[in-house]
Amino acid sequence: MPRFHCPVTLQAGQNLSLPANAARHVQVLRMQPGQSITLFNGDGGEWDATLTRMGRSEVEAMIGSHHAIDREPKRSVHLAVGMPANDRMDWLVEKATELGVASVQPLHTAHSVLRLNGERAAKKQAHWQSVAVAACEQCGGNRVPVVHAVADLSAWLASASTRHLSRAILSLASGTQPLSAFLADSPASQGLLFLSGPEGGLSAGEEAMASTAGFNPVNLGPRVLRAETAALAALVAALH
Repeated sequence: MPRFHCPVTLQAGQNLSLPANAARHVQVLRMQPGQSITLFNGDGGEWDATLTRMGRSEVEAMIGSHHAIDREPKRSVHLAVGMPANDRMDWLVEKATELGVASVQPLHTAHSVLRLNGERAAKKQAHWQSVAVAACEQCGGNRVPVVHAVADLSAWLASASTRHLSRAILSLASGTQPLSAFLADSPASQGLLFLSGPEGGLSAGEEAMASTAGFNPVNLGPRVLRAETAALAALVAALH
């Protein structure tokens, strides 16, 4: 059944004009009044709904029953990534959402090719958030991960927003512990945060700065992975 994100308060018996994105998708699918859809607003669970009216630009639906369906991982895992170039950040956000990431923090780092500031950074953040929404609609997730505003690594490390999480930095430096050992020592009840670099990785200075901020250096084995692959590999290992 088609699923659509509807970020408003939903109540059984409510006749609702669907938000523009959802309405446009319903029209593209050439759906008709009387057909059923599923709506979710990100607060948990999902709602049955029946299309009641198809206008030129407006679509209305009657909200039905709520189902407390939770397809989220039991452990929250967050990614902070030096933004890869081209469309690889889109791909990373999409796949991380499908796998069950809790949030994504895009970062400027010393080796970053992609540089975003001001209005361009805000537009990219909004675009990546829409990528996460579309991935949730496809995969069945009922809670959309937050894609945070682009930040500089040094300023982000200085903030206190991640202190409650168990933190690791993906590193190629010799002597780092395997990710599996780090996960075995991390309390199952505590959320996880992985910091990963862009193409070229993080600089030695950035790794040292992250270690000082409480990040544990870990490795994913002897192979050198692409920036987007490394972050996703850590996410999968942590969730499964």
